[in-house]
Amino acid sequence: MRSLPPLNALHTFEVAARHLSFQQAAEELDITPTAVSHQIKVLEDHLGMSLFRRRPRPLALTEAGQLLYPAVSKSLDTIAAAIAKFSQVSESTTLTVSVTTVFATKWLVPRLAEFQRTHPKIDLRLQTSNDVVDLHRQTVDVAIRYGKGNYPGLTVQKLMSDVFIPVCSPHLLNEKHPIKEPSDLVHHPLLHFEWIHFGTEAPDWRNWFSLAGLKTVDPNCGIKFNEESLTIQAAIAGQGIALCSNIHVADDVALGFLVQPLNVSLDGFSYSVVYAMNHPKETLILKFLDWLVEVAGSSPLSLIKRFRDE
Repeated sequence: MRSLPPLNALHTFEVAARHLSFQQAAEELDITPTAVSHQIKVLEDHLGMSLFRRRPRPLALTEAGQLLYPAVSKSLDTIAAAIAKFSQVSESTTLTVSVTTVFATKWLVPRLAEFQRTHPKIDLRLQTSNDVVDLHRQTVDVAIRYGKGNYPGLTVQKLMSDVFIPVCSPHLLNEKHPIKEPSDLVHHPLLHFEWIHFGTEAPDWRNWFSLAGLKTVDPNCGIKFNEESLTIQAAIAGQGIALCSNIHVADDVALGFLVQPLNVSLDGFSYSVVYAMNHPKETLILKFLDWLVEVAGSSPLSLIKRFRDE
């Protein structure tokens, strides 16, 4: 008979040791910090030794905790992998995909009908989030990530790269102050998507102004949104000029909801499809990946420039 402590206590210990914070562990486990502390005490009482040094702060593992943590973490990973393989058997037609909200809204979802027609036996489950999910720990099979393409420990397939361009409602071009040069932006509100990643490399108005050599307009003024799809919708509504990914606005430009008044474009980053190596659902993932690559290659991403009367 194995003399093991409660699995819940071991799980709580692994999360707390990984974060070195009872508060962050509580947030991940969706319980209170008091409940975390209680589970840790249950484990410590069972082992007869302390696992954390609580004073002075910050929280730290004791020598015993340092010895126990890697063993518990590896064991939980083994259990998670076994459950994932079991899920493959019991839900072999379901593929869970993590994707950013704007990419899902403005590019992926409008094209999914074709995937359903060509792969009717695969049931896609989309989870939209702008946070990076842990593909080794969570119940997500594959993710479409945006960035520089560096995702160590994962299988990576680059999908497509984007550029950021100014877009606006065509109605703005017929108002008192048309937009023919970058300096004309002084007459119109700027619409911003507030980047939380990439720091000074973010494809924002400040970097676009620098590229365009524009110094007469404050790149920080205007309306700010925490989601790019809201920025695009504000531009469609005629509320100002937005700097958006050509991937995200290609359909709206093709439909005439938006126009590109200026030709200056700012390099963005890349969308990549990533998943864990040796994934039990790799067959389903590859079918989804092949479809994505095919559709991405045929997308109308070269925007039609606005005709200008001489």
